[in-house]
Order: sequence, then structure tokens, then C-alpha cells
Amino acid sequence: MTLFHSDGEVVADAVDSLIVAGWTGRDTAGVEHHVRELAAIGVAPPSTIPLFYRVSAALLGTHGTIEVVGTESSGEVEPLIVRAGGRLWLGVASDHTDRALEAHSVALSKQICAKPCAADLWPLDDVAARLDTLELRAWIADDIAAADWTLYQEGSLAAIRPLAELIEASPLGTADDAGRSAMLCGTLGAIGGVRPAGACRIELLDPRDGRSIRHEYAVVSLPEIR
Repeated sequence: MTLFHSDGEVVADAVDSLIVAGWTGRDTAGVEHHVRELAAIGVAPPSTIPLFYRVSAALLGTHGTIEVVGTESSGEVEPLIVRAGGRLWLGVASDHTDRALEAHSVALSKQICAKPCAADLWPLDDVAARLDTLELRAWIADDIAAADWTLYQEGSLAAIRPLAELIEASPLGTADDAGRSAMLCGTLGAIGGVRPAGACRIELLDPRDGRSIRHEYAVVSLPEIR
């Protein structure tokens, strides 16, 4: 069961719909860099920018371990918007993606992997005035118990299109306030290039007061039977 909470308040025990926003970089050069980064592993460029992929709501969860087929998947730290109880909440999630399948179909690659997220959420209104100052980070390691975590992604939300703009342009902007929906809002370039790992740690940090939302998960590779 997925639990989202802030200061002990239960926000939602599940979501009914889930969207993954892609190609959301605010800086055109940054988007082109990410396009080239993925093109290097065979991913075709997007038809429009940004794109909103609808995926199974069941993929989102506070997973401590996920299982994937093969060894060609990797995570991406992303801001997470949750609409529940008539309010918007902000958290952090990983758009874990099968990179081999991505070369064939981005939509299918988004659907095939779980989307681990932190349990904690902040009311979006509480940080709306300083969203661009919030920072995203991801680390990767060969094993979740290892001490050799490597910084994989780092940057502020200023690198991503304004969240209000993404919400308005996406199905989340027209969602029923009585419903429960969520959207992963895009990512940052990978330091050293996109690559798989046995574990991923993600963080959303508010530099103003030093508080953060963190989550980490292990990746178990299942054999690719042919």
C-alpha cells in the first residue's frame, strides 16, 4: 500500500491516475542535451515538448525494492505532484525506466517499471513562492548497503518548467478535486551519462531550512528469458 503523509497527516493511501511528464527542461539547450543523451542509447526525439505519458497508477509506491527485467534500467529523480483531498502536494519520486525498451518506445518503457517515491509530502502552497530554489539530487550505488554512493544527478527546480505550468498543461490540471492523481514532473541530466545501478537514492531539499524528503531503493534484475 502506498502512503503519503505530511506532519503525520495521511494524504492518500493510493492514487487513481498517474502521469509521467517528459522533456520538461526549462532551458532549451538543456532539453537538447537530454535529447542527445538519450539519442546516444537509441531513443528517438520527442514529437512535442513537453509530453505527458499516462501510466498505470499502481506503479507508484514507496518501494524499498523493485524488480526489473534485465540490466538496462535506471532511475531519475523527479518532483512529484499529488492531487488529493482538493489540495496539491509536493514530493519526490524516481521515474525508473527500461532503457533498452526506451529505444523502441518511450511510452512502453515508462509503463514497464515501478515508480518509487518517498512517503513524505509537503503542501505545495507552503513552498510555491520558492519552488525554483528547491534542489533535486540522486545517487547510485552497486548495492543499497554499500558505502560507495555516487552523485548521479544534481540541480534545482529552476532547471524544470514551472510546476504550475506543467500542472495546467497536463491532465492533472483538469482532474477532479475529489479524485487522487499524481504526476512526475521531469528530471535533470545525469552526471557522467545515463547508466544502470543496483540501488538509487533520491532527495528533494529545501535550502531555506535544510529540510528534505528522501527515499532509496534497491533494484533486482530478473533474468531476461528468450
